[in-house]
Amino acid sequence: MEDNCEGIKEALTSTYQQVLDLKKHRHKEYISMEMPNSIEERKNKKTAINNSRTRTEKIKTQAEYTEVNKRVKKSIRAGEQKYV
Repeated sequence: MEDNCEGIKEALTSTYQQVLDLKKHRHKEYISMEMPNSIEERKNKKTAINNSRTRTEKIKTQAEYTEVNKRVKKSIRAGEQKYV
């Protein structure tokens, strides 16, 4: 009985690992190594906009986010062109 349970447990574990391994996030070759840092900065600016309490604070953070967003998108496009 215990051997049967062990066999089932091993089969399930290996199946889970295979399925989850296929869904891993893969690094795109055209994205440079410093790009994740700037993407993280962009996400932080976006959360700052959502957490802003006053209108002036929100406008200020939106302007900062717009600049960072432009920079990130521009560098991604440049990386894609360089990759092709």
